[in-house]
Amino acid sequence: MLKFTGNSIVQPGHWLIFNRDQLLVPEEGELLPLMSWSDLPFLHHYQDQIHHLHAADLPLSHPLYIIDLGAENISAAGWRNAGLRELMTSEPPVTYETLSRAWQYVHFQRTHRFCGRCGSPTQPVDWEMAVQCHQCGHRCYPRVSPCTIVAVYRGKEILLARGVRHSNPKMYSIIAGFVESGESVEQATHREVGEEVGVKIKNLEYFGSQAWPFPHSLMMGYIAEYDSGDIVIDEKEIVDADWYHIDNLPMLPPKLSIAGKILEALIERLRQAP
Repeated sequence: MLKFTGNSIVQPGHWLIFNRDQLLVPEEGELLPLMSWSDLPFLHHYQDQIHHLHAADLPLSHPLYIIDLGAENISAAGWRNAGLRELMTSEPPVTYETLSRAWQYVHFQRTHRFCGRCGSPTQPVDWEMAVQCHQCGHRCYPRVSPCTIVAVYRGKEILLARGVRHSNPKMYSIIAGFVESGESVEQATHREVGEEVGVKIKNLEYFGSQAWPFPHSLMMGYIAEYDSGDIVIDEKEIVDADWYHIDNLPMLPPKLSIAGKILEALIERLRQAP
């Protein structure tokens, strides 16, 4: 991470302007337009708060600059505030990956302003994503919370549930939960399915992973076959759960999310099965 001051920003780049948990985005056109500092005159008071995100793994041909306004809000002609979930589920994958990495960096900076060991102020480390306490030497890195997410099938049926925290009451998804200390991801997968819907699974198969920045999860996805048991929901976590035939499915998560990707792959597999 590099922090710029004065007139050191000379190269045009892509800008992400955060305030609270939203982004200031153009009302029309691309989410990440290529702009120069002179194109953002309404941000002149924040010139010493610009960060350059080093993200060689992101397919952007120009620098990515970040400004975190914190709780402040700016009203500027031609710009609007948009929520992260709205943007991440409506934009192409390149934007999702960029927003995910940027938001996790912003969240990390907000929550690690002071040392967790001695309470002194911390300073960003220039060459890596970390903060350093110069009082006691303690260094912190962004928190990554491992989660498991699994699609369970029985014949041509899929076990789908609606969680208590789902923002859309019509949307059903697959089982997910955090990995606890001392667990493997596979152990957590069996435990979460048992706790949330009361059934046992077998033939656990790894699917893939996805960073999910709400606020710092790493989702590890699986497909599993039903083994035994009847559905008994944990009412603290699940509102409703049932088996759904692949030809009669409720509203599912967007395909940009790992839940949507797993379901798309599993549905196709079950359609081709005898």
